[in-house]
Amino acid sequence: MDEPREEKSKTGQLKLLSTDDRGRQLKGWTNKLIWGDNKLALSSLINGPLREEIEREGGLKLIYIDSPFAVGADFSFQIRLNGDEVTKKPSIIEEIAYRDTWGKGISSYLSMMYERLKLMHALLAEDGSIYVHCDRRVDAYLRLILDDVFEKDNFKNEVIWCYKERERVLNTYNPKHDMLLFYSKSNSIDRPFNWQEATEEYSEVTKKKFKYKDDKGWYQIRGKNTMGSPIQAADGLTPEDEQNYPGLTYRDYIENRAGVAPRDWWNIDIINKAADERTAYITQKPEALLERIVKVSSNDGDLVADFFCGSGTTPAVAEKLGRKWIACDLGRFAIHTTRKRLIQVQRELKRDDKPYRAFEVLNLGKYERKYFMGINLDLTEDEQRRQLELKHEAYINLILEGYKAKRVEGLRTLCGVKAQRFVHVGPLDFPITRKTVEEIYDECREKVITQVDVLGFEFEMGLLPRIEDEMKDKGINLKLKYIPREVFDKRAVKKGQVKFYDGAYLEVKPEVKGKKVKVRLKDFTT
Repeated sequence: MDEPREEKSKTGQLKLLSTDDRGRQLKGWTNKLIWGDNKLALSSLINGPLREEIEREGGLKLIYIDSPFAVGADFSFQIRLNGDEVTKKPSIIEEIAYRDTWGKGISSYLSMMYERLKLMHALLAEDGSIYVHCDRRVDAYLRLILDDVFEKDNFKNEVIWCYKERERVLNTYNPKHDMLLFYSKSNSIDRPFNWQEATEEYSEVTKKKFKYKDDKGWYQIRGKNTMGSPIQAADGLTPEDEQNYPGLTYRDYIENRAGVAPRDWWNIDIINKAADERTAYITQKPEALLERIVKVSSNDGDLVADFFCGSGTTPAVAEKLGRKWIACDLGRFAIHTTRKRLIQVQRELKRDDKPYRAFEVLNLGKYERKYFMGINLDLTEDEQRRQLELKHEAYINLILEGYKAKRVEGLRTLCGVKAQRFVHVGPLDFPITRKTVEEIYDECREKVITQVDVLGFEFEMGLLPRIEDEMKDKGINLKLKYIPREVFDKRAVKKGQVKFYDGAYLEVKPEVKGKKVKVRLKDFTT
């Protein structure tokens, strides 16, 4: 759901976005949910066309990350699904990344974090801030890395997040806090720091000091800081003191105070099991925690980012607070959870007649495909043509290597062979069409080829599953297979962990009765 409401509300007030008659966003920033390795995502954001778009929005003002700082050897975790607890296993690409992160213990993790923090520093605006969430296990290590990347002088605070949870350990002290390492990009430029958003309510003891009341509210009587010592009393000044020393006292109203000034420890509860915001994602952080960070270190309309977004708390909070956002995660489940959550946030904002922005899910594989075939426009036409040929050859070889097929020459539509099955590799930037399959069939008939695998990133709508049945009737065993995004990960290819999947399809039959619609599943493949 990415359709902002109409440009004008019932009161005639202009909204933040330009929309068409259906309320769909026409122009302006579109929020980004990126599925893929955040190192590649950051590199693309820094060096790709999105960098100009980010700069036009005023730059990236805030980064919050909660990296997997204690994953260990088992990369699965428990989730709740329809009331039952099931185990979520990582995808191949996730497992490779996790093993690379923790394969050599803490040193692997720190290398991973150093590379990414350097990229985040390059992407962050000069007046931007970063909060790195961690716990006692990696706090000291990350502090040294951040001092190196962001410089010691730009360290602002180590904020302690205190929370209550059931005590589980009896042979040592139970850990009940995490750390937030807070750095700025520069120490010489004013950055957003809305301290009023981090104040806390006064304690009951403090409130009792404001024991007098007039038409302006509750107040206490204080002595002015004049030359010498102000008038003081152990139990506070009284109305009598005010009468006796009218020029040396004043009324201090509690309504005029913002609250307790920001401190570097926050007492914010963890998410309880009945909370509406709960997603059952194991590392989910409470919205109240992110709300404080976003409110303090960014302003309305600013761009914020989370490159380990997990359950999507950061983009959800950013959306509710009127910030633009970029979120990224490697895990399919994380992206699914975040997308579902953001759709719900949009529905709630629409229900309450509040503005929101569209968001797009960017498959990093698609982004990498375009980048992979990028041509240097500064070259001559002949040089560009040659560069395109070389890149196309490299692309074909890359896909065949991932598919474990051998290269063959001399054929128009087929470029490889694997276990007696010939292989066609589809294009980068558009789907495989019926016309393409018919051209493959014509060559197979000429060369008496009976088995073919057609590899593609996308397929024309309606091509599956009928085209495979049609080819079978014509004597060709033809299979459509999706090229996975993991094929661009050299680690996965090298380890033989790239899987090409058969094309999936879903056949349904809608049944309409009055205002109710029932959708019946007739057939499917996955």
